[in-house]
Amino acid sequence: MKLFAALRERAGAKALEIELPASATVADAIEALAPVAGEMPFRVAVNREYADEATPIVAGDELAAIPPVSGGAPGAARIAGVRVCDEPLDLARLAAAVSDPGAGAIVTFQGTTRDVDRLEYEAYAEMAEPRIEAILRDCAERHGLRAIAAEHRVGTVALGEPSVIVAVSGAHRDEAFAGAREAIDRIKAEAPIWKKEIAGGDENWVEGALP
Repeated sequence: MKLFAALRERAGAKALEIELPASATVADAIEALAPVAGEMPFRVAVNREYADEATPIVAGDELAAIPPVSGGAPGAARIAGVRVCDEPLDLARLAAAVSDPGAGAIVTFQGTTRDVDRLEYEAYAEMAEPRIEAILRDCAERHGLRAIAAEHRVGTVALGEPSVIVAVSGAHRDEAFAGAREAIDRIKAEAPIWKKEIAGGDENWVEGALP
């Protein structure tokens, strides 16, 4: 089972082998990891999708323990970009990517490091990118957007540097603002990405909620 952020640190490993019965479910995986997790809540992803406790597990499934994460018309919207990367983010480039002849408004959001020396981000990238893409597609359809894009950085992000950027275009400003707001709120709440604050000699994982 893959481990991330505080769970990874607690176990001292990026992954653990767990023994499960032949007819195992996610509930069995949760029980097997309980001695490591202790009181820390977590969800289990099976093959990069969040799963409930009754979900069966079969040989070859990819399991991951997910601790709390640091939170047009239908079919017409364009997903202009989704990326989880360790490179500096460029909001102007993302805004240009969502430009559209039918757009009367482009709204952008940039989240930056504040109050601490730096942030350290960790992500389950293989799951984070598809999850962000699904969020963007849902937001685009719900708000009638023309195009939408988002990028999230991992690794070290220094004071004042952007860690997450979102850009949307819509026919009118109301839907563009609403779409951008929902996109960033859901990325912070649902994408398996974790944030550690580092200030002086103190290091702390930022508390969040289970997806």
